[in-house]
Amino acid sequence: MLTVSMAVTAQTPAPDAGVSPGTATVQGAGAAATTLPAITVQTGSAAEERAAFNPVAPPQVNKSTFGLNETPQSITVVPRAVLDSQQAQSLSDALRNVPGVVAQTFGRRGWDDLIIRGQVASDALFLDGLRTGANNRVAEELYGIDRVEVVKGPASLLYGQVLPGGLVNMVSKRPQASAFADADLTVGSYGLRQGTFDLGRPLSENGKAAFRLNGLVMNSDDPTDPVYFRNRHIAPSLSFDLGPRTDFTLLASYQEREYLRQQGLPLSGSVLPNVNGRLPRDRFTGEPGQKPYRAYQSRVGYALTHRFDSGWTLRQTVRRQDYTMSGQFVTTTSLSADSASLRRGATDQVLNGATSGIDTHVQRVFATRFGTHEVTLGNDYIHSQETALQKTCTVANLNVFNPVYGSPVVCPATFRTDNVTTIRSLGVYARDQVKFGDRWTVVTGLRRDHTATYTTNNLNGSYQSNPASKTTGSAAVMMEVARGVRPYVSYATSFYPNTGTDVQARLFAPESGRQWEAGVKVDLDDGATAVTLAAFDLRRRNVLQADPVNTGYNLAIGEQRTRGMELGVASDLRNGLSLFGGYAFTAGEITEDGASTAATTTAGQPLNNVARHHLTVSGRYRFKDALRGWEVNAGVRGEAKRYAYGYELPGYLVGDVGVGYHADAWRAALTIRNVLDQTYYAGGLAAAVAAGNPRTVMLTVGYRYR
Repeated sequence: MLTVSMAVTAQTPAPDAGVSPGTATVQGAGAAATTLPAITVQTGSAAEERAAFNPVAPPQVNKSTFGLNETPQSITVVPRAVLDSQQAQSLSDALRNVPGVVAQTFGRRGWDDLIIRGQVASDALFLDGLRTGANNRVAEELYGIDRVEVVKGPASLLYGQVLPGGLVNMVSKRPQASAFADADLTVGSYGLRQGTFDLGRPLSENGKAAFRLNGLVMNSDDPTDPVYFRNRHIAPSLSFDLGPRTDFTLLASYQEREYLRQQGLPLSGSVLPNVNGRLPRDRFTGEPGQKPYRAYQSRVGYALTHRFDSGWTLRQTVRRQDYTMSGQFVTTTSLSADSASLRRGATDQVLNGATSGIDTHVQRVFATRFGTHEVTLGNDYIHSQETALQKTCTVANLNVFNPVYGSPVVCPATFRTDNVTTIRSLGVYARDQVKFGDRWTVVTGLRRDHTATYTTNNLNGSYQSNPASKTTGSAAVMMEVARGVRPYVSYATSFYPNTGTDVQARLFAPESGRQWEAGVKVDLDDGATAVTLAAFDLRRRNVLQADPVNTGYNLAIGEQRTRGMELGVASDLRNGLSLFGGYAFTAGEITEDGASTAATTTAGQPLNNVARHHLTVSGRYRFKDALRGWEVNAGVRGEAKRYAYGYELPGYLVGDVGVGYHADAWRAALTIRNVLDQTYYAGGLAAAVAAGNPRTVMLTVGYRYR
């Protein structure tokens, strides 16, 4: 299995350093002694921390020293140990562990698609606390990620313009204080061949200055012939020793992706009956000769932490990201009268973009007669620009029951769309987390955002500007009613700018979201097991809906609502058993669509691809004594039936199993996903359905130096 260590931070704890507040006395230079919260460092070996399903470090995404059990908000952290035990290959693989999150709803099309609490969140991806881009274009390479953090519910307080379902933050692998080297080879079903390496060494005696380099080369075919994937990734990082009060790390990465896009199966013959029979789930509806997608993405930035004598801590993260992507995809339109001849469309795309982001915040703990305050003050800025060129192409019909490929994809000489979109967003935020005594925690915060979206149509020279401003906030109360039992209640708001105009050329007001949440967090077995239970009511307003009177225009009057509950568990029992996962009940529906008559309204219609019931549980058992070094892994995941664009996707339940062996310098792992080879559908589109992955087998052997 892949074995990756958590990052080592400097001597003074940071939000991701595994600390929790208590009481202590510190004294800055030239200042009187001040009573501040103490730092209680979690104990345990580095190897134990790397192997933990229940991480002790506070999530980076919360920008706080408060641990998960003291945070009155739904946040799930998927640590590297869970990813390694499952041999996870993609961000979708990681997110399948989180109850209430639906991933890969559009199938194996090469992009990251996800829904959180019933709301689309595909563009709410963050890396090291900074947005990856206004649009999610290039799929993330999971091997370069140390852990995945999922915030459920509105997160505008710390991150600005995001939809109210939530967001995903990925934490990069970083240099460590000791030398190490890992190398792995993986082979598997459908021509999977992958090589990875991860190595690092300290550059100073104390380990603060250190270097790390990880990389991946992967070639794979697909259950659907001739779909394929080729991935290349490399990520260097370098930390500097600038003294005990300063941490500074340079982070960079470069990746290449090439793949032939898979667009799914027509509805008739898959989820709906067809007079000609049932289509095989590996039927390809595109053309082998269509231009594959090629994507190139580079990132460079830094993470800085400085602790002042006054007690304030400054943290700043900066990154520049550039990408280019081009390719063709063939779409499913409809079947002809014979229910066999598939009408198809085609699109040729060229996308180029750059995103620059910076987040700066200061934090200090104040001990007062009215409680101990952790105050966070910050601002962030993002500048994103994308050039999108698109051609509408043609391709001949295909008999999907007796396919004969070779039809050319015919594209015009000129682009049908040539737009440049620029987004600028500046936000300032303030948060106060207060501990009253040993039991009460109160969190309040406000944020002000100013955004502007500029679109230039290079074909006709038209220009459109859509500014938006909004104040959002959140508040929460948590109380420890018994040792390790902390119920809480929270309220949060969010906003997301709409683009375009209505039929009268009026700019749309931004979307707004709000959520009430009540839950309880429970620590069991001296903190080895964390159980969370949350119930929520989430509403999203000013959602763009089609104008029922003026075709081709929208109205910003829609409303969507999701209600539900989620149960999560993360556990590392002393007998060698670790568990991760949970259950979610989500009821999502459209509550307002602007329709003028009951016959045309979609009000009351379920949200697309959102199942009411979602189960995901993964376990690992590590043997002791005579079988020490061996481990077994198993899991189940599934969803109830789902609504999608007027039809219904059946529910499913699939199982995964695996076995691994770890010695001092080498390891091996065998994983079988969908072990019973169940047929299921990952999600639905308007005219097609995405087939789920069939049974796949992966074998990894690797070398480890410590």
